[in-house]
Amino acid sequence: MQYDALIIGGGACGLMCAVQAGLLGKKTLLIERNAQVGAKILISGGGRCNYTNLGTTSANFISDDLSLLDTVFEQWTVADTLNFFESNGIFGEEKTLGQLFPKTNKAKDIVAVFTKLLYQSKQDIWLNSLVKSIVKENDFFNVEVETAKGIQTLQAKKVVLASGGLPIQKLGASDFALRVAKQFGHSIVQTAPALVPLTITGKHADWYASLSGNSVFAQVYNKQISFEENILFTHWGLSGPSILQISSYWRAGEEITIDLLPKFKLEDIIKQERNQGGKRMISQILNDYFTKKMVDALGQFLPISVKVASLSKADAKLIVETIHAFKVKPAGDKGYEKAEVMRGGVSTRELNATSLESLKMPGLYFGGEAVDVTGWLGGYNFQWAWASATAIARDI
Repeated sequence: MQYDALIIGGGACGLMCAVQAGLLGKKTLLIERNAQVGAKILISGGGRCNYTNLGTTSANFISDDLSLLDTVFEQWTVADTLNFFESNGIFGEEKTLGQLFPKTNKAKDIVAVFTKLLYQSKQDIWLNSLVKSIVKENDFFNVEVETAKGIQTLQAKKVVLASGGLPIQKLGASDFALRVAKQFGHSIVQTAPALVPLTITGKHADWYASLSGNSVFAQVYNKQISFEENILFTHWGLSGPSILQISSYWRAGEEITIDLLPKFKLEDIIKQERNQGGKRMISQILNDYFTKKMVDALGQFLPISVKVASLSKADAKLIVETIHAFKVKPAGDKGYEKAEVMRGGVSTRELNATSLESLKMPGLYFGGEAVDVTGWLGGYNFQWAWASATAIARDI
């Protein structure tokens, strides 16, 4: 069988690339190591799949060089994503901060769109097939694939690496795309877990563990950026949307700051209480905004059992600064098994901005998570997957 391209990886990028190539009249073979395609799509968003974000711009991504993103997103916009899925029966429902989910709340409906279109456009799929090596000879790539029938070698003039990154090994994650990139002379921007919970160890570990299960709406920030969503205390540290977001910008040894009451000014609340006589204790005021467990935990290092009328200026300042600028120095993160995505990857400087074709090896393409493009939490990484896949497919 003569294929226009071999696409390695049946995740979001690989599926969209095969479908778009098929819709443009090309014949591809999609090679997937798992027993089914779209494994990571199926678990995303708690099985609901936040498949894009209505507010997507290049500012919602991290990369050593973001200049490529605008070119890719101009070719495939959020509106294009909406039209694509709506024309295939998937209508979105907007949730928090522009996040779009299928109205059915079923990630399997997203995967079903691709399996249907792959069948209709007569694209081939090999499941339970592991690509072992890629070698370029003259104008052709020789791709060695391990299947149930043994090792087979395929030839094609174009190969697409859409095999993802390192997170969640049980779903087939590997560094294959990165190894191939290195093999053909590409630079790899240092990789690390991103959108990942942060761990706390040492003398403060028990304090965080005592709050396990408590969720607080907060502003989390460092010197680079700020996010305002919920944080979640866990028995090993911190999680929740704000923490996952800041983790992509956090580096080992750095401190992050949390405003536990971003919608209010505790200083003004205390002042107003003083003007009314100051009969309530600080704990009673905090109970208006936090759970009893949270207030009790704060009471371990704050003078909360004091009536406002008797509160000294120094103690008032301590309470206000602690609540609005709570300092945290994480010990580390939960690693690739708990990370949503990988930070870093194949350098965007070495890819054609229009087609994502390698500037070092003609006919070789990189898309999706393998590339040094990491989106925020909230559908941004899916939008990158769809857009990068389409850019590649159109060049194929």
